[in-house]
Amino acid sequence: MKVLEERIRQEGLILSGTVLKVDSFLNHQVDTELALQIGQEFAAIFGDQPVTKVLTVEASGIQFAMAAGIALGVPFIYAKKNKAVTLSEAVYSAPVHSFTRQEDYRISISRKYLGPEDKVLIIDDFLATGAALVGLCEIIAESGAELLGVGCVIEKSFQEGRGLLEQRGVPVHALARIASMSPGEIHFIDQEELIKESAGC
Repeated sequence: MKVLEERIRQEGLILSGTVLKVDSFLNHQVDTELALQIGQEFAAIFGDQPVTKVLTVEASGIQFAMAAGIALGVPFIYAKKNKAVTLSEAVYSAPVHSFTRQEDYRISISRKYLGPEDKVLIIDDFLATGAALVGLCEIIAESGAELLGVGCVIEKSFQEGRGLLEQRGVPVHALARIASMSPGEIHFIDQEELIKESAGC
């Protein structure tokens, strides 16, 4: 998604070889028009799948999961970090380790909103180590729902997240795939190469 890559080049702050800040337009202040375009792009990628629910983790994936849900015409659910007082009913839950915050937490989803009849698409803002997305995969497996794929806005392809998901047989699509980065420099995987890889060429 060239428009996304350009925004990352223009506004992204590369703090190290692994840390990219995009909080001016994606995950603190949100460019709502871009978020809706991202949702439409995910709908174009996964539109031939029988998606019944879009799933993400609070908080940074919410706007993109909602945009994808709108474009696909289905509800979206976000897993809550740690069990809220209001979430008193039975839940599915999984442990997650945050490498950016260096803390462990649990994500939870009410059993009322996810079940064996569901076909689920996971949407998130970043794919790096994949810890949160693996947690969502575990919840989906526990619920008996079918996981159709994972869509991420930005992927750090030099980290292990994609490999962990593909080991589980999960199709992964990222709109901007970063091959490498360092302060003042960023390299994306070529879009044509990404399409060929997705097609299994």
